[in-house]
Amino acid sequence: MKPFLVTVDDDPEVSRAVERDLRRRFAEQYRILRAESGPEALVSLEQLKLRNDTVALFLVDQRMPQMTGVEFLAQAITLFPDAKRILLTAYADTDAAIRAINDAQVDYYLMKPWHPPEERLYPIIDDLLEDWRASFKAPFQGIRVLGHRWSPQTHQIKEFLAKNQLPYQWLDVEKDAEAEQLLQSTHAGNDQLPVVVFPDGSSLIQPTTLQVAEKVGFRMKAEQPLYDLIVIGAGPAGLAAAVYGGSEGLKTVLIEREAPGGQAGMSSRIENYLGFPAGLSGQDLARRALTQAQRFGVEILNPQQAVSLRVAGPARIVTLADGSELSGKTVLITTGVSYRTLDVPGMAELTGAGVYYGAGMTEALASKGEDVFIIGGANSAGQAAVYFASHARQVTMLVRGDSLTATMSHYLIERLKQTPNILVETSVEVAEACGTSRLESLVLQHAKTRDRRRVQAQSLFILIGASPHTDWLGDSVLRDEYGFILSGPDLVRDGCLPSSWPLQRPPYLFETSVPGIFVAGDARHGSIKRVASGVGEGTIAEKMIERYLDGV
Repeated sequence: MKPFLVTVDDDPEVSRAVERDLRRRFAEQYRILRAESGPEALVSLEQLKLRNDTVALFLVDQRMPQMTGVEFLAQAITLFPDAKRILLTAYADTDAAIRAINDAQVDYYLMKPWHPPEERLYPIIDDLLEDWRASFKAPFQGIRVLGHRWSPQTHQIKEFLAKNQLPYQWLDVEKDAEAEQLLQSTHAGNDQLPVVVFPDGSSLIQPTTLQVAEKVGFRMKAEQPLYDLIVIGAGPAGLAAAVYGGSEGLKTVLIEREAPGGQAGMSSRIENYLGFPAGLSGQDLARRALTQAQRFGVEILNPQQAVSLRVAGPARIVTLADGSELSGKTVLITTGVSYRTLDVPGMAELTGAGVYYGAGMTEALASKGEDVFIIGGANSAGQAAVYFASHARQVTMLVRGDSLTATMSHYLIERLKQTPNILVETSVEVAEACGTSRLESLVLQHAKTRDRRRVQAQSLFILIGASPHTDWLGDSVLRDEYGFILSGPDLVRDGCLPSSWPLQRPPYLFETSVPGIFVAGDARHGSIKRVASGVGEGTIAEKMIERYLDGV
């Protein structure tokens, strides 16, 4: 975006003349903003600040009735401190202009009239702009989030933006001077955080993730009356099924309640996925798959949540959280799993304020030079430890078992051993999280002796296994005692199919207890918890869905 040259003069004729001369010389590289009073210009500058635009130079008349040029510049430079400043004066104001060079840090004063501009205006501005460009750094042009590091609401917004791969700039109101200026421009108080400022200059105060999604243009309403395939969940299995469904010409819609990628999307580095010897992040994998799905015409609703599922004749009806309904000939459930919560004193109160579930990559930069604790002994915990080790002073893994060998891949165990600032403590569990407004310490307990000790802690990340995200299904399909969905051969008990199965044929592979409703990925009973297997299951399930549709 082009930087601005701002001219302020209360004489309309002079103001237009200055604007005309500036446009004639500088319009190709700069945008020109003209105002006829200091207060009017300050209102415009606040909008420029909210849009993260840049002002390169102020050209301001000194003698204005509402606000002198020096008074205006004193306020304007708090918003754009790096902008060059020229004071436009009459002969009688020369002494004031000279004082302004010292008092208001004015770079130059220019006598009226300034004609011819080729001799008396342009050379001065050219020199100042060249000096400005030498130290200019282009500002961030995306979404900005203003808030406190220890605010659960702020963390929720940051996580939503990061998971959905929306670039944003985080500004801590306790550390960043720019955050305080922006907060004033949005007319929000410190008790109204977080504030999200968008590139167009608009802002949302204490928004929900749904409000942010609507603002950035995410689609949450279906476009078709009937789909061939409704995929619920955009993890690896759901994304794979959507890609293949779209490529085979099925009218496909993909529903995701948080962000594409599922739990795999939260992995900082997946190093054992076939075809990527250097590894790739879960977000990279999700982004690539999402682009493929969109290329094949898959409709994506995000963030949107399925809350119930029922059969109505040949249609399978999915009810969404906003009360709307989708009709499909088939449904594929790929809702995956959610991390289990840790039910010990203090955890619930401090979640989002030092205690986080999942890899919490949005908090990595904030942990620079600090000690980070991670609960968990599976691959996701190991990957998180390696990632945080590049930022934190020390990463301590708290593992309840005697070793990592039964729960973690060998390559990852070796990586942990080779990383000097990662400490693995086995046979230990967290008994309590302590702190008032944020996490301050942890009480650790030996898993066998029950001996306790307290350690100082600012950040705790919990990755302790998962439960299937299937409660929303109720009794619509059969599940095992843990909530995982039964399908295919797993529906057979004592050589018999469920009494509710209405067809002569047996269920297809990955077909649930209801014909036309399929399951794949981590929510399925007996699944293998690997990214590659999720992709494979989604692919196979889509082929079974094609077979089902051919027989309808």
